[in-house]
Amino acid sequence: MVNVRSEGIILESSENRFDNQAVLNPACIEAGGVTHMFYRAVRRGDRVSSIGYCQLDGNRVVKRSNKPVLFPEQDYEKMGIEDPRVVFLEGIYYLFYTVYDGGNALFAYATSADLICFTKRGVISPRITYAEAARLFSLSKAKLMERYFFFDSYIRDREGDGILLWEKDAFIFPKKINNRFALVHRVLPGIQVIYLDDFKDLTDDYWRDHLRNLGDHVLLDPKYRFESRNIGGGCPPIETKDGWLLIYHAVEDLRGGKIYHAAAALLDLADPAKVIGRMKTPLFSPAEPWEKRGDVNNVVFPTGAVVKGGRLTLYYGAADKLIAAKSVDLEELVSELKDNP
Repeated sequence: MVNVRSEGIILESSENRFDNQAVLNPACIEAGGVTHMFYRAVRRGDRVSSIGYCQLDGNRVVKRSNKPVLFPEQDYEKMGIEDPRVVFLEGIYYLFYTVYDGGNALFAYATSADLICFTKRGVISPRITYAEAARLFSLSKAKLMERYFFFDSYIRDREGDGILLWEKDAFIFPKKINNRFALVHRVLPGIQVIYLDDFKDLTDDYWRDHLRNLGDHVLLDPKYRFESRNIGGGCPPIETKDGWLLIYHAVEDLRGGKIYHAAAALLDLADPAKVIGRMKTPLFSPAEPWEKRGDVNNVVFPTGAVVKGGRLTLYYGAADKLIAAKSVDLEELVSELKDNP
C-alpha cells in the first residue's frame, strides 16, 4: 500500500461575493518557483461558479485574488464556469473548464502566455444530444460497456431527449503524442482520449465520427467495486520514466449514496491507451470530517498536482466545500502501479 500523507486544508471560502459559498476542484501548476492555483469558486444564493486564483508557497496561501479570473459571460456558461485543469505545452498555458447553462454541461478552454491574462477560446466539446449519441454508440465496432447505454437512458429520462451529451473532466497531455494533441474527456461512464492537430478540428462532424467509434478511444473504463458507478479524469497526466501517471476520480454507488474516491493508473508513454498498471483499491477516500460532510457529502475530487523533490502533492475538492491536499512519494506510487498490471 502507498503511504498517503494528509497536508490538511489549503483554502476555504472567503467574504468575497464570488467565492463566499465554497471553493473546490483546483487546477495547479508550478511556474517560477510558485504554485499557481485556479479554483472553482461558488457564489452563495444562486450558486453560480467562476474561477478564482491564488498562489502557494509550499501548501501555504501567500496571495489570493479578490475577484475571479474567469467568470460567466455567454449564455452557455450563465450558470457557471467549473472545475478547471491547467497544462503548459509548447510555451502556452491551457486552462480547460466545464461550462454550465443550467441544463447542459460542456467543456471549453482558455489560453495564456503568463498565467495572468487569459483568452477564452470557446466550447470545443460536441453539441450533440444524448439521443443522437446513443445511436452513434450503437455503431461502434469496438464493443462498449452496457453502462454507456444505461447513462444515455438515465439522463434522457431525467432531463428530456433534448439534453446535450454531458462532457466534463477535459484536459490535454502536457506533451504531444506523435506530434498531435492528446485530449482526455469523459463520456459517462469512462475516460476517453482523442488525438488532433488543431482544436479547430473539433467540429460536430469530427465528434460524430469519434462517438461512432468511441470503443476505439477508451482510455479507462470502470473496473473495480469502488468504481461501480463511473470514473472521470482528475489531474492532467504526469510524465515519469515508467509511463504517464494518471490520477482520476472514481464514483462508488452504495445504498446510502455515492462516494467519490481518488484513484491512479500508469499509462504507456508512446500509446497512453495501453495501461501498464492500475490500483485495485482507492489511492485515498473520504475520511476526514471535511471530506465526509459539506455541500456534497463523501467527496474527494483530485484535479491539481505538483511534483517537488520527488513528492507528488495532490490538490482536491473536499465535499464540494473546500480545498485540501494529500501527498505521496512519486517513486513509491509508480512502483505500486507497476506491481499491479
